[in-house]
Amino acid sequence: MRFFTLFTAASTVAAVIATPIDNYSIHEKRDRVPHGWSKQRLLDRNAVLPMRIALAQENLDKAYEHLMDVSHPESSKFGKHWTPKQVAEAFAPSTETVDAVKQWLSASGFDGRVRQSQGLGWLEFDATVPEAESLLKTKYHVYEHETGQPHVACDEYSLPSHIKKHVDFITPSVHFDAKIRERRMNDLLKRDVPDIAKSIGKPSTIAGSGSLPKLTQKFNKDKIIKQLQNCSEQIVPNCLRALYEFPPNTRANAKNSYGIVEYTPQAYLPGDLDLFFANFTPKAVGTRPIFDSIDGGVLQTTNQSFGFNGESDLDLEYAIALVYPQPVTLYQVGDLVQGASFNNFLDGIDGSYCKSGGGDDPSQDGVYPDPAPNGYKGPENCGGFTATKVISTSYGYNEADLTPAYEARQCNEYMKLGLMGVSILYSSGDYGVGGNGGQCIAANGTFNDGKSGRFNPSFPASCPYVTAVGATQVIPGTNIVKALATGTEPEQACETVIYSGGGFSNNFALPSYQAKAVNNWFEKFPPPYGSDRFNNSRVVRGFPDISANGANYVIGIDGMFGLVFGTSASSPTLGSILTLINQARFDIGKGSIGFINPTLYANPSALNDITIGGNQGCGTPGFSSAPGWDPVTGLGTPNFPKLLKTVEHGNELRRIQEAAARESGKYKCDWPGCFAPPFARSADLNLHKNSHLSIKLFVYGIGGYSAAYATYSGRHTYQQEVHNTLKEGGNISHGQAPELG
Repeated sequence: MRFFTLFTAASTVAAVIATPIDNYSIHEKRDRVPHGWSKQRLLDRNAVLPMRIALAQENLDKAYEHLMDVSHPESSKFGKHWTPKQVAEAFAPSTETVDAVKQWLSASGFDGRVRQSQGLGWLEFDATVPEAESLLKTKYHVYEHETGQPHVACDEYSLPSHIKKHVDFITPSVHFDAKIRERRMNDLLKRDVPDIAKSIGKPSTIAGSGSLPKLTQKFNKDKIIKQLQNCSEQIVPNCLRALYEFPPNTRANAKNSYGIVEYTPQAYLPGDLDLFFANFTPKAVGTRPIFDSIDGGVLQTTNQSFGFNGESDLDLEYAIALVYPQPVTLYQVGDLVQGASFNNFLDGIDGSYCKSGGGDDPSQDGVYPDPAPNGYKGPENCGGFTATKVISTSYGYNEADLTPAYEARQCNEYMKLGLMGVSILYSSGDYGVGGNGGQCIAANGTFNDGKSGRFNPSFPASCPYVTAVGATQVIPGTNIVKALATGTEPEQACETVIYSGGGFSNNFALPSYQAKAVNNWFEKFPPPYGSDRFNNSRVVRGFPDISANGANYVIGIDGMFGLVFGTSASSPTLGSILTLINQARFDIGKGSIGFINPTLYANPSALNDITIGGNQGCGTPGFSSAPGWDPVTGLGTPNFPKLLKTVEHGNELRRIQEAAARESGKYKCDWPGCFAPPFARSADLNLHKNSHLSIKLFVYGIGGYSAAYATYSGRHTYQQEVHNTLKEGGNISHGQAPELG
């Protein structure tokens, strides 16, 4: 299948063909001025613009097929991921493309001024305003945001017909800034301005609040509820372990890795991490993430408030607690002055992106070295950091914020990471069918107050090469101990404080891996809306893919505890679970799972189906949860043992399950609410004596768990030691449910 990008009438920015002007035609056009911006004046004629041309890449028509080869569970090449060199060579722009664009620039008077990137993917040159306007048949204006930030852009630009196929897009042009610059940043760091803080230090529109978590209250330690029966009121690590049936980790694997992405000035506070760990993961006290500073990324501590620390504290507290002692990497992106975007992050972990055909848009992405006072003076990071096997990001744009060409190019970079065995997770948003801040799209293409209009999908969640993560909550008043013991699903779509982001793209086509699931939903549960509300063509990407709990998370924040909500919590939770699955695979000599969407859609029974709740927005009830995939919670929530079995492709897991089942009989689970999850209920064990494997087997009970260790060493010898240990669950006595650690 050839994956392609759709340019629909619903898009606020589209690439269109217009009447030729001296053999030119419009390449990109913006139909509206983005929310919060206003056109001020023509750009000074003496200004010099740093022009960049994104050259079309080769073999993208085969990209989807290549990714399915290594990602689909039925493929003979499943798990045989590519090397970075193979990826770079496969998609580099052709010599024909480079030569054609260079010749056009030379004929236009830029001979001798054009520079090309190492991989020939970008052409760069400086141009005066009259030169740039003549080259692109456009006019440049100065725009100003309501915050006072200026920006240079044009309404449209054109290219010669013979050049269009060689160019993805050109900057600066119709794209709008997504960063806070020095003038405003320095003011913000002097005081606590929570509403504004939600919109800075992340890729999102300046006026939007993105997917940052929502804080509802702060409290002291004595207000933490430590009974598992009360997970509907407060979520802590053991609630998640119970809901998704995964055991605590006990050791690290050097081949395994997990990364969290944050954008300056968002930063964690060490004291908050230790406050959280002391109460929920005592052994992790003092643990800090591996710090990878991309383009001057810094852990600022000038401002300590939820708006500046909440996201990072949440992400890292749960990621570290759930996979400890496996190290977690923090990708801190952008300095305090320039800011940064997803593309700056991609540059830092994938040299082929900034050297061989991906790349930054100066109007959207931070440009380094940063010439501003106090800016990062070092060179732009280009492939200087290794991509972890799982990467979770809790930030997002509205799909309508950026041009389709810009989004398609970035989406293809996620495809490349998938080819290399990396799982990319993005939160799906917190405003249901609405966009950041609950805004929807009015008939004229502008954003409105969210009380009417077209649904506003998010990006990168709408990219089919990422795993979009929605949010659930424990059904209010539900005792999850009783629910799980009786096989009752204890969760629903999140409808408290936030609504799980979900819907349908206006730009990206329906990938074949989810076509059956999406069509099933349309056939059996058609929504009561027409094309005036959303793209109901049935040929576009639907999201989210999967969900995890996103309500009532207890976090350490600014020296106290807080209760937060959001898909910002869901994504790192899922990332932790996938990291544990990767660890199990590495332990038996397999590789990372990589792009997991094809596996999820091919095995929907490996997830807990969520059938209650909706994602209201835009003056409507939104979509409704339903059996199977739906645009509220996707396929459902993860079931760790079933997912593990799905990705094993062998008999190792069956032996693990059977060993766990046998040893579970030695663990007295006789207190109210105790249960052993499905993976501890299997048949007898046939030990494999000719294995080099060293595997830990877990028999998990609520609030405590028993670990059965089976160690195999040598081809003809083996020894087995089984012992039970209770951890983090407090003291368990007959007739008493344990407290949560």
